[in-house]
Amino acid sequence: MRLYCLSGDLAKPCYIITFKGLRIMLDCGLTEQTVLNFLPLPFVQSLKLSNLPNFVPSSDHDPQMDGELKECCGRVFVDSVPEFNLPMDKMLDFSEIDVILISNYLNMLALPYITENTGFKGKVYATEPTLQIGRFFLEELVDYIEVSPKACTARLWKEKLHLLPSPLSEAFRAKKWRTIFSLKDVQGSLSKVTIMGYDEKLDILGAFIATPVSSGYCLGSSNWVLSTAHEKICYVSGSSTLTTHPRPINQSALKHADVLIMTGLTQAPTVNPDTKLGELCMNVALTIRNNGSALIPCYPSGVVYDLFECLTQNLENAGLNNVPMFFISPVADSSLAYSNILAEWLSSAKQNKVYVPDDPFPHAFYLRNSKLKHYNHVFSEGFSKDFRQPCVVFCGHPSLRFGDAVHFIEMWGNNPNNSIIFTEPDFPYLQVLAPFQPLAMKAFYCPIDTSLNYQQANKLIKELKPNVLVIPEAYTKPHPSAPNLFIEQPDKKIITFKCGEIIRLPLKRKLDRIYIASELAQKILAREVTAGVSLSTLTGVLQVKDKVHCIQPCAETIKEEPSSSSGSHNTVPSKEDVLKNVKYEYGSIDVDALMKRLAQDGFSNIKMDRSGGNLTLQLVNEDTTIKFEDNETHIICGGKPTTRLKLRDTLLKCLQSF
Repeated sequence: MRLYCLSGDLAKPCYIITFKGLRIMLDCGLTEQTVLNFLPLPFVQSLKLSNLPNFVPSSDHDPQMDGELKECCGRVFVDSVPEFNLPMDKMLDFSEIDVILISNYLNMLALPYITENTGFKGKVYATEPTLQIGRFFLEELVDYIEVSPKACTARLWKEKLHLLPSPLSEAFRAKKWRTIFSLKDVQGSLSKVTIMGYDEKLDILGAFIATPVSSGYCLGSSNWVLSTAHEKICYVSGSSTLTTHPRPINQSALKHADVLIMTGLTQAPTVNPDTKLGELCMNVALTIRNNGSALIPCYPSGVVYDLFECLTQNLENAGLNNVPMFFISPVADSSLAYSNILAEWLSSAKQNKVYVPDDPFPHAFYLRNSKLKHYNHVFSEGFSKDFRQPCVVFCGHPSLRFGDAVHFIEMWGNNPNNSIIFTEPDFPYLQVLAPFQPLAMKAFYCPIDTSLNYQQANKLIKELKPNVLVIPEAYTKPHPSAPNLFIEQPDKKIITFKCGEIIRLPLKRKLDRIYIASELAQKILAREVTAGVSLSTLTGVLQVKDKVHCIQPCAETIKEEPSSSSGSHNTVPSKEDVLKNVKYEYGSIDVDALMKRLAQDGFSNIKMDRSGGNLTLQLVNEDTTIKFEDNETHIICGGKPTTRLKLRDTLLKCLQSF
């Protein structure tokens, strides 16, 4: 088994494991921090952003690059459509991925880049909330960027990285960054997703039984258990042992794994989420008392549900219950409505409210009583009429590079009574605010990240007792903000990896399950050779298809019948005759000899590809692919089953035998 690490973003992972000839992608997170290198996209032209001076490199200046880079308070930004860093696409061709397993909606934002326009033919699996809330995130992202289009796209700066100041000079794989996908791509990628429930077992082409189990992090979030008859691999990503609104983590399903892959630990390991939630409520109350308004950049789902509940209660306790709250997002209506019909995915406390009956989330009550109002955008019908200050506004995007939050920064930024409060740990808040400097409004950083911290992860690993622990290399080193925080398991075998690496996992196939045809099983006569041990001989034909091994009975001898057209006789060979003709093939295939035999057998229009060190033959007319790997040959046939058998016989003729 091998593991490919396609992303260096620990919070937005993307891995591929190969086992039994299958390529399984674990998550497809999108690195969004790259957008911080770009200027914000306001809804209307910003005088401040438009008047920023051009940045000119001190040497080797290219006049054609004029206007691509702008300077603001000592920081250089790209004046272009924001771009994103995709998972690495050269380690493995995305078209060769068989299955994608998604753990939560935050880790699926690169899905359109992977499944659309790449030749992807595999399957994608996720829980229902992951699919639906992931749809909200993707649609919001597309809407935010498309509603504020840029006239042109800057590209020349990527050729001059060595001349640019930090952090642009350190941009990772900048030439591979991509602009946002289209809404059509979003719809196409999501149409490939198959919904699964917690603890539902899925047979993946006979190689694995895949089971999603609750991870306790967010609505529908899952850890994945991949099991065979003799092996167990667990993938733990974005998990939480805290008590919040999602269903609690299922630890028992993860115990005693042969290999445990763990990632997605907290991005704010030195802070307590409850403490920061209290600080947020206090800062909002102080802002309102100073006759200012509070802006909270947020995603359209997740922690924002808890913020509605906690903040409303705190404002009421502070005597500020008449302060309006606005939730602004292109998917605000869908997100709020959908969150209240997900009883089976919620904690027991939230589920009990449904059976009363009551709304599991109080924001439904706030909406009915107009304490909370939602709109698609600031320019949506009715918003200007209802809008009054002081107020609290929840809107995106947390990067402050696009979305309605950019408008509020422009409107409130010069008033020191106003405040902006950051709760999402995905983006360093000082870098987020950089293009808006100088800024008079107060800024508070209250990161609320409920995923596992290092102490919780160490405790969980000890309880799960895996044979081998596989984690990113960064987790074994002291955290920059807290030298005493790292993963330490002296009694465990630990394998580490980093972005772009391919590592071998110590999971070797020793045994495999074989099925016996019922008619053959009925003829087994077992003889007891010692107490509790019986033996029997078995004669049959072993068939392997889609990784499933099955023993079928040999043909029995039947009576000879005269042919209606001649005196000759047609008979089915007996099993003795079959066994006499059994051959044992060995050696390697001569490609030239194979191509000649394929031509002789009537196969034409064959394309050969040697990428990645492996040989692939594409039989275009038959919609069939033959893949040659180190110790395996795969015939992937989209046409008639007889074609596969014919190709198998042709391949066997090219091998030596005895």
